[in-house]
Amino acid sequence: MFFNIAWRNSKRSRSENLIYFLTMVTAVAAFYIVLSLGEQDVIRFLSELESDAVERLLTNLLPTVYVCALLFVFFLVVFANKYQLECRSRELGLYMMFGMTKTRLFTQIIAEGLITSLIALLGGLVCGGFLSEIISLATARLVGHGIIAHQSSFSLSAVIFTVLGFLIIQSVALFILCGKLFYKEIYQLLYGETAKKQRTGSAAGSTLSLVAGTAALVVAYWIVIKHFMVAGGAMLLVAVLFGIIGTILFIRGVARLLSIAAASIRRKATSGLYVFTLRQLHENVVYKYVSISVASILMMLTIMLIANGSATIMSRGNELTRGASVYDFTVMGEEQNVEKYLSGEQMQAYVSNLNRMEVGNMKRPVSGGINSFVDWSVLRKEIVKNLPQGVTDPATQGAVSYEFGSHQPVALNLLGFIDTGASSPYMLPVSSYNRLLEAAGEKQINLENDEAVFYLNPDFLGKAQEDTVALLDRIAENAQKGNNALIAIDKNPVTLVPSVPMKGLTADENVKIVTALIVSDEIYHNYVDPDTCSVYWNFCIPNEIVEANGLMLSVMEARDLLKPSGLYYESYLDNFGRQLFYLISGSYMTLYMGFMLLIIACALLALQFLTQMQSTKSRYLTLSILGARREQIKRSIYKQVLWYFLLPLMLACISGTVGLYAMQQHLYSDSTRIGQSYPLLIIMAFTVVLIMAIYGVAVARTATREIGKINYKPNS
Repeated sequence: MFFNIAWRNSKRSRSENLIYFLTMVTAVAAFYIVLSLGEQDVIRFLSELESDAVERLLTNLLPTVYVCALLFVFFLVVFANKYQLECRSRELGLYMMFGMTKTRLFTQIIAEGLITSLIALLGGLVCGGFLSEIISLATARLVGHGIIAHQSSFSLSAVIFTVLGFLIIQSVALFILCGKLFYKEIYQLLYGETAKKQRTGSAAGSTLSLVAGTAALVVAYWIVIKHFMVAGGAMLLVAVLFGIIGTILFIRGVARLLSIAAASIRRKATSGLYVFTLRQLHENVVYKYVSISVASILMMLTIMLIANGSATIMSRGNELTRGASVYDFTVMGEEQNVEKYLSGEQMQAYVSNLNRMEVGNMKRPVSGGINSFVDWSVLRKEIVKNLPQGVTDPATQGAVSYEFGSHQPVALNLLGFIDTGASSPYMLPVSSYNRLLEAAGEKQINLENDEAVFYLNPDFLGKAQEDTVALLDRIAENAQKGNNALIAIDKNPVTLVPSVPMKGLTADENVKIVTALIVSDEIYHNYVDPDTCSVYWNFCIPNEIVEANGLMLSVMEARDLLKPSGLYYESYLDNFGRQLFYLISGSYMTLYMGFMLLIIACALLALQFLTQMQSTKSRYLTLSILGARREQIKRSIYKQVLWYFLLPLMLACISGTVGLYAMQQHLYSDSTRIGQSYPLLIIMAFTVVLIMAIYGVAVARTATREIGKINYKPNS
C-alpha cells in the first residue's frame, strides 16, 4: 500500500510538474558529461602524448569542476523540490488531517523523491551519454584534423559517481525541506502561509529606478570599453559593480513601462486580455526583479563563456595543422648515437629527409668597444621609414621590450624582431636550411659570404607573418636594386636575400628561435659561439607508410621504436597534442560552465514564474467568471512566459555583446577572433535558444495544467 501510494504520487508529480522532472534529468546529464571527460576521444588521444598534463587535468581540475557542479545542481534540486512541495502543500495537509503522522509523511516524501530520482537518473544518464558521445565526436572532428579516431565514450566510473553524487544531494535536499514540515501546523499546509502584503512601488520610484539603472549600465559599458585595463584591471571591478546594480535597477524600472503599456491599451481588454497579461507581468517583475536580474547576469555570462569557448576552438583549432612544420620528428643526443640508431634496421624504414640542423648564437667581440659583430643600423633606418604617421621608433623612447601581433604596425613588429636578438643573434648554416627546404619541396638557395637571409619563425606571428615577411622582402629588393647592403657582419657589408620561404626548424615548438641569420657555412663556422651550438636531427616518415597506416598510427609506431633508444625526441603530434591540450582544457570547461549557468538561469526563471502564478491562481478563476474563455487565458499565460524569459535575455545580449567587444579588443590574441567562430557560434546560439524554448514550453505547459484545475464556467 505504502509503495503504491509513493509510486502513484511520484508518477503524478512527474507528469504534472515537468519543470521539476526536467531539472532532475538535466542535473544528472550535467554530472555525467563532466565526469566522462576522461573517456572523450580528444582526452584519450592526449593521454598518449601528454600523459602528465592530462593526469593533472583529471586529478586536479576535474574534481574542482565536479564540486562546482555539485553546488550548482544542489541549488537546482533544492529550488525544484521546494516548489514541488509548495504545490502539494494542501495534499500533504490532508494526509495529516486524516491521521498520517509526520514521521510517516516524511518517509513517504523521501520514498517519492527517491523513485523520481531513480527515474531521473535513468533518463539523465541516457541523455548525458548521448550528449557526451556527440561532444566527443564533434570535438574530434573539429580539432582533430583526421588524426583522432572515434571510440565509444561510455564511462562506468562516471555512471557510478553520477548516481552517488545525485542521490546524496537529492537526499540532503529532501531532508532539509521535509524537516520544515515538522514546524508547520495542519492549517498552514491546507491554507498556506499568510501572504505578506507586497507593494509594487510608486510611479516616481519606478521611473527613477529605470533612469538610474540605465545610467549605471552605460557607465559600466563605458568603463569596460574604454578603461578595461586601467590600474591593472582594477577598473573592471568597478564596471562589474555598476553592471550588477544597473541590471537590478533597470529590471525593477521596466515594471513601470509595463504598467504604462497596460494603461494605454485598456480599450483592448475585452478582446485579448492585454491589460491582465501586462498587469501580471508587472507584478512578476516587481516582486521577482532580483531573481530576474540574477538570471539576466547568468545569461550574460553564458553568452560570454560560450562565445569565448567557441572562438577558442575555431581559431586555435584551425591553427593545429602541419603547415609550418616540415618534419614529423626531432631527435637530440650524442651525434654518433643518433646517427647509428636512426640508420638502424628497425628505424630506417620510418626515416626520410634526414636533416642535421645545427643552430647557435653568434659569438660576441672580445674587444673594440662594440657589443655585437652585426650592425643593423641601415636596416633599422629603412624599417623606420615604413612606420605609420604618428608612430615613433620605440628605441628612441627607451623601450626594452616589444609587443608583437597583427594589431601592431608591420614595421613595428620588424623593429622588435631585430632589437630582440640584436647583440647575439641566432645563426643557421645554409646547408642545414637547404635540406629543410628540400624536404618541404621548396627551391634551395645559394649564399655567398657577403649574403644572408633574415629568418622569421612562422609559428611566432601567426597571421601577421605574411605581412611582416612581405615588408622585409620589399626592403631587401629595393636595397638590391640600389646595390646597398642592409647589414654588416664584422664591418663587412652583407646583402639580405629576399623571397626565401620561412619554415619551422623542428617538428616541435621546443626550439624557440624567433629570428636568426641564415648565412654561408663558412661565415657560420667563423662566427658561431661553439658553447651555444645545438644539433637537432629532423626526419619525416615516408609518404608510403603514412598513406598505408595513417599519420597517427605511423607516428605512434615510430615513437615505440624510439623509446628504447634513450634519446630525447619530439614529434609533430607532441606539438599538436600540447596545443590541443591547452585548447581543450580551456574550451571544454568554458562551454560546460556556460551551459550550466544557462540551465540555472532558466530553472530560476521557470520556478519563480510558477511560484508567483500559484499565488495569483484565483485571478484566473475570476476571469472565467467574468466570461474569459479558456483559450484566451492560455494565450495570456503563453505571452507572460514568453516575455518573462525575453526580458532578461535581451538585456543579457546587450551586456554580453559589450563584454565580448571589450575582450576582443583587450584580451584576445590576434588569432582568437569572434568572427572566425560564426559557424560554431550559430550552432551554440541554436542550442541556447533550444534549451530556453524547452524550459519555456515546460513552464507554459505546467502553468496551463495548474490553471486547468480551476472550476471554469460550464460554457467556457
